[in-house]
Amino acid sequence: MTADDLAALEPACTPTAALAFFDGLAAVEARDLIGRWRGRELATGHPMDGLLAASGWYGKQFDDIDHVHPLLFATPAGEIFPVEPRWIPLGLIDKVPPAAVSRGRVVLGVLTPVLRARKHRARLREVRDRGVVTAAMVYDHLPIIDVFRRVDDRTVLGVMDLRRIPRPYFFILQRD
Repeated sequence: MTADDLAALEPACTPTAALAFFDGLAAVEARDLIGRWRGRELATGHPMDGLLAASGWYGKQFDDIDHVHPLLFATPAGEIFPVEPRWIPLGLIDKVPPAAVSRGRVVLGVLTPVLRARKHRARLREVRDRGVVTAAMVYDHLPIIDVFRRVDDRTVLGVMDLRRIPRPYFFILQRD
């Protein structure tokens, strides 16, 4: 599986195709994720499709194994900052359309002081997922685990496992 194969799945594919691609990828070690990564969604019909992009999601920052900023956002002015995940209204995921989120993004610059994470809010661990031991990001205060597989040296495919939503949410991270 290569970046070209991933590009063939974008911008949208079925959950079955995304899972088959994910299952064909190699594991990634946690230490290989250290650094800042820019994210984008892989649309599969998940209730979250379009929400992160509309909200100004930038990606993730792995400072070391135990110090991760799981959500980086960019203000309309381009400032990148870590967001406190507990302020994300997970209960509204399937109730708010991306267009409404996008309209609300204009206030992101004003809300930055309130939303900004003061501490790292996740850590990396290696877990067995779908029969493969690979890196995963575990949120400190939310029932979320993001599992990663390697596409190439600069790209990983992530699958978000959110406890109350049985379908996986797919995203792509590329090293900054």
